[in-house]
Amino acid sequence: MSFNATELLLWMAIVLFSLGGILILAGSFILLLHTRNKDVHTLAVQTNRLAQKGILDDVAGLVGNASTLLDATNQLVRTTTGIGVFMVIVGFILTATSIYILTQLF
Repeated sequence: MSFNATELLLWMAIVLFSLGGILILAGSFILLLHTRNKDVHTLAVQTNRLAQKGILDDVAGLVGNASTLLDATNQLVRTTTGIGVFMVIVGFILTATSIYILTQLF
């Protein structure tokens, strides 16, 4: 099966549009569900309680470790959000590219 240039560009636009739509949906899913994960929230609350207990009992190592764990949890949420935003942006770029190809084609 051979394609001429028009058919090849049409298939490229279809594939780019499909991949862009999938990336937009996946990025939105990550942003909406995974950044508000209940487990991460529970971990942050428990770490905060642990740090307060360490302060009350005057245990400096416990407070330092709890603070490090809380910072790591916050970094995890920021990383997940960054991945979601990146996927949405790449998805929009792919769909815009497919629309540009189609407008140049027809």
